[in-house]
Amino acid sequence: MPFADLADVRLYYERAGTGAPELLFVSGWCCDHSAFQPQFDHFSRTHAVTSYDLRGVGRSDQPVGGYSIPELADDVAALCAEVGIEQPVVVGHSLGGMIGVELGARHPSLPSALVLVDPGPIAPVPETVEFFRGFAEQLDGPDGEEIRREYVHDMGARDEETARWIVELMCAVPQRVAAAVIRGVGEWDGREPLARCKLPVLLLRTDVDEGTDVHRLREIKPDLAVGITVGAGHFQQIEVPEQVNAMIERFLALSL
Repeated sequence: MPFADLADVRLYYERAGTGAPELLFVSGWCCDHSAFQPQFDHFSRTHAVTSYDLRGVGRSDQPVGGYSIPELADDVAALCAEVGIEQPVVVGHSLGGMIGVELGARHPSLPSALVLVDPGPIAPVPETVEFFRGFAEQLDGPDGEEIRREYVHDMGARDEETARWIVELMCAVPQRVAAAVIRGVGEWDGREPLARCKLPVLLLRTDVDEGTDVHRLREIKPDLAVGITVGAGHFQQIEVPEQVNAMIERFLALSL
């Protein structure tokens, strides 16, 4: 099994395919590399692809610290340097989308484009910041595991079988890691990092009524491309991969 030995953590990754640009998949909170399996399989036919487990998740190491979004973005840059990934299209889901934005700001010469698949709050309003800070405290509390399981189920897929799979996947991550990452989410403001991203960016949402979020992000990055999927929840890359894959392909054809 391939591992990348970084300065303070060992990350598990999988790599396949050939062809440029390479696609690098960054999964969301408490999700391992399998959360992008449909895209990994699809794009490996025509591109080099890499997917990995974030620190604390799956087969990767579970260190005590390093779970802020800037630190997770630095992990991506270090992984690329170690494995030899040059100018990938970084495709991030949920937390992974936030990591992608921070990566584009901190390491502007590394990614060639970003695809943000239903990312977490990039331009958070005060109520959102307050929620995530309170949520982190709840996860650290005596009922944290039950609270996480309920939260994960409610954010999951419309198909109940897929939703159950998501719950089991995400609740396999140690509770301390889950809480530490959520603390990092509550501390991060992506407005300035997004403004520094000069590369092409595609945002995929599941509901056009989330337009207030889209409007705020377009005020920061006017050339932001936006796509809306149909018939999916938060895990649209798993539920409607044919829609997500087609929009990524079209975005790459037009942008790179």
